[in-house]
Amino acid sequence: MNIRVFGPGCANCRRLEATAREALDALGYAYELTKVEALPDITAAGVLRTPALEIDGRLVLQGRVPGITELRHIFEKAAAAGPAPTA
Repeated sequence: MNIRVFGPGCANCRRLEATAREALDALGYAYELTKVEALPDITAAGVLRTPALEIDGRLVLQGRVPGITELRHIFEKAAAAGPAPTA
């Protein structure tokens, strides 16, 4: 599972990254998590509000930090859906 957390480095962005890692570790999923802080890269990904979360090429969350239970559900749903189609 390829995860990208978008945000300029604010407290909420760091919290989303930490909570995402905690949720993924609890689920036992293999993952690669990348933190994207450069504004051109954030806007190129279509992010309008930070923090934001992308899973396997799909932007799934913007503008808030959900709790660990909600994040676990988001990751479980993404795992069931499989990777995003490539263009």
